[in-house]
Amino acid sequence: MKIVKVSLILVAAVAAIVGLSTASYAFHSGGVAECMGCHNIHDGQSSSALLMAGDTTSTCANASCHGAPSAGSYHILTPTVTPGVPPLNKTPGGDFGWLLKTYTWSPRSGSSETELGERHGHNVVAMDLPGYVVDSQNTTAPGGDMAAADLSCNSCHDNHGKLRRLSTGAVAITGAPIIGSGSYTNSAAPAAGQAVGVYRLLRGPGSTAGSGGKSFTALFNASVASTYNRAEASGSTPSQTAIAYGAGVTDWCATCHPDMHSATSSKLTHPVNQGLSAGVVGNYNTYLGSGLTGDSGFDTIVPFQNDNTSDFAALKTAAINNVATSAGADATTADRVNCLSCHRAHASGWSYMTRSNVTGNEFIAVDGVWPGTDSPSTIATAAKYAQGRTVAETTAAYNGQPMKYSSYQRSLCNKCHAKD
Repeated sequence: MKIVKVSLILVAAVAAIVGLSTASYAFHSGGVAECMGCHNIHDGQSSSALLMAGDTTSTCANASCHGAPSAGSYHILTPTVTPGVPPLNKTPGGDFGWLLKTYTWSPRSGSSETELGERHGHNVVAMDLPGYVVDSQNTTAPGGDMAAADLSCNSCHDNHGKLRRLSTGAVAITGAPIIGSGSYTNSAAPAAGQAVGVYRLLRGPGSTAGSGGKSFTALFNASVASTYNRAEASGSTPSQTAIAYGAGVTDWCATCHPDMHSATSSKLTHPVNQGLSAGVVGNYNTYLGSGLTGDSGFDTIVPFQNDNTSDFAALKTAAINNVATSAGADATTADRVNCLSCHRAHASGWSYMTRSNVTGNEFIAVDGVWPGTDSPSTIATAAKYAQGRTVAETTAAYNGQPMKYSSYQRSLCNKCHAKD
């Protein structure tokens, strides 16, 4: 009986830390979490690691952690979805729930088009979660040889979180204890003899390869506002969720997608990891929407990389949720385009996990509204614009923003290129 009581106390404590806390990093705290939160040493479901679920992603995305069926700070995977209803979360990386969303529509009479859910993001494999299966189209990562069947949360994240940022700014896998997260604008700066975790416990130099066997040599430098899983609207006014991407992002993605980068590929791909030209800076800072100019600056749907810096203090300053300051400031030629300027890291509401709809439509907004099958606008309900989505789904894919672009808005590639 005493053992049972102790076990119940332990379970209650873990539940309080993992499931009920509103703090973004209460469980991992920038490093390795409580062992028994993920492992069961006497009744594990995974023979190789005694995990509490059948595999790594199923463990990470259980109902008490990152796959809780409600929107929350650290939730990134909606376990089940309903037709016409978007996934719950609006984090910068997106919600893996979009992988469960397949759309079919008739863009013109006599034709039909289907957009498979698996096109919407990284197809993490979770044997305990229906629908989270291996990509049926790509046996390896596009532009690389990472096996799709091996893709799981710990392919990119170090679930044990040894990588740390020391008080000197150096990054190592040992040398000082991790005292907290290093991901947020309110993350404490480590004092001498202390360290904080690296952004989102992502792998980097010295981090042992995870599922798939890829070893990262680049460090992903970034910071995000402490309130980040949120709709970007306050009444009719957009309120952007700032994230400051720093040095190393593109090189980090190239670990699995080396042939997608112009510097290492014979393919003609969009340039990345290079400074914005004066012309692009001018376009970006003044583009309001199709045919409209003004003073727009930073747009969370088309973010840039801040100054190519690895200075975490500078990135924290640049990640404040205020469109008038920091990441909301104008772009400069010191800023760069990176992979996440166009894509989300987890999944999005659009094909190829892009941040906005860049395929199949000349307009992403029509008649001044986000299109959808249930829109009050007869133009916006047209199948070619709605693409099988409801207004709620389209709006969620744009971070829950109210319409802030032109009434007939073309692709947001124009934020940089201004060809409309």
